[in-house]
Amino acid sequence: FWTGFLMRINAWIGLLADQGWVNAVLGWIGVGPVPLLYTPAAMYVGIVYTYLPFMVLPLYTRLSRADPALLEAAADLGAPPWRAFLRVTLPLSLPGVAAGCALVFIPAVGEFVIPELLGGPDAALIGRVLWAEFFNNRDWPTASAVAVCLLAVLVVLPAMVTASFRRRAAR
Repeated sequence: FWTGFLMRINAWIGLLADQGWVNAVLGWIGVGPVPLLYTPAAMYVGIVYTYLPFMVLPLYTRLSRADPALLEAAADLGAPPWRAFLRVTLPLSLPGVAAGCALVFIPAVGEFVIPELLGGPDAALIGRVLWAEFFNNRDWPTASAVAVCLLAVLVVLPAMVTASFRRRAAR
C-alpha cells in the first residue's frame, strides 16, 4: 500500500519538476517554465490527488442509489435543471458528502509525507510539524502538546458536525 502511494507521489515530483511534463506543456503553450515543485500548489495537488477517491466513492455510492424518477418529477413540475439539482440531487447527496468528509478529514489532517516530498521546506502542515518536533528536534514535550491539540481537533470537530446534523435532522 505505502509503496504504491510513494510511487505516485514520486511521479508527481517528475511531472512538476522544472523539466517535467507540466512545464513542457506550459512552455509549448507559451506560458514558459514556472517553478511548480516545492510550492504550496504542488503540495495541494498531491493531497487532492491522493484523497479525491476517498471523497468520490461515497458520493458516487450515494448518488447511484438515488431514484431517477425524482429528477423526472422535478422536470415534469417545471423545474429547470439547475433547480432540480439544488432541490433534489444536492440534498440526496449530503450523506455521501458527510461520509466522504469523514474519510478524508482525519488522514489529510495528519499528512506528513506529501508536504515533505512536494511542499518544500516552508510547508508547515500539522503532521509535518509533529514529525519534525518528534524526530528532528527531539522536542517531545512540544510535540506532545501539538499532538494533544490535533487529537482535540480530530475529536471535537467531527462531534460538533455530527451534533449539528442531528439537530438539523430533528427539526
